[in-house]
Amino acid sequence: MAKEYWRWKEYNWRDEKRDWRDGKVITGGVDVGSVSSQAVIMVDGEIYAFSNMRTGSNSPDSAVNAMNWALEETGISMDDFDFIVGTGYGRVNVPYADKAITEIACHARGGNYMYGPTVRTILDMGGQDCKAILCDERGKVTNFLMNDKCAAGTGRGMEVFADLLNVSIEEVGDLSLDVEEEPPPVSSTCVVFAKSEASQLLRDGWSRSRVLAAYCSAMAHRVFSLLERVGVQKDFAITGGIAKNTGVVSRLEKELGLTALQPRHDTQIAGALGAALFATTLVEKGKGRKKSQTAVTG
Repeated sequence: MAKEYWRWKEYNWRDEKRDWRDGKVITGGVDVGSVSSQAVIMVDGEIYAFSNMRTGSNSPDSAVNAMNWALEETGISMDDFDFIVGTGYGRVNVPYADKAITEIACHARGGNYMYGPTVRTILDMGGQDCKAILCDERGKVTNFLMNDKCAAGTGRGMEVFADLLNVSIEEVGDLSLDVEEEPPPVSSTCVVFAKSEASQLLRDGWSRSRVLAAYCSAMAHRVFSLLERVGVQKDFAITGGIAKNTGVVSRLEKELGLTALQPRHDTQIAGALGAALFATTLVEKGKGRKKSQTAVTG
């Protein structure tokens, strides 16, 4: 079987130092994206467990699988939740969610928790789109712009390049920085054009590092243009999978003249985290469910 260089590591986590039974409010957030799905479990407004996995062939199954993996070895059942919020591309198809909230609002709220109340601009670099979000000190959205016309400038575009160059997706960023001088960027308008151009550059003798540098540069510039249109305000933070790519982030920081804040949690769970935080707020407002829901099956 050929190696799938694009495949990033899927994982789950739980806080082994805490006993969720000591908590009063248990909430969940599920972010079903076009490429990845995450589930976050919070106990009294603090992260207790989460999962991060590839989105499957349909949204309901992906939502179930993500939550089941987050629940693994926790001892928590679906009956224990006070409220669950669904978000992301497939938010209306989360079978066990009590409410659906847009990913724009959830990333702002999750980013506020993850980076602190000073953050004012959040860039969500997702699997199939990019969102530039302005928010206030509470994580409430004040403005946003979104680019979803092409996979260029997104995680899926980066996966295509990883496969093309036979480079593990986790190594793309560091390898793109292993160049003596910055090459001109490849096409940033379409991932198909960029892939074709990169193939030609390889035939012309370019190293993999140089080709990746050209793509990461193009990706950073494309995202910079989006941020420029919405108007970047300090402090600046990045969520999503591409936030882990040092090649894109460092080049974007250079164009912006800003250094992105360092996250306190995995950047890919920001949407699900925001959804769980909204769920906690709804419980505090008296919107909690009666604990009679059937356990997740899948």
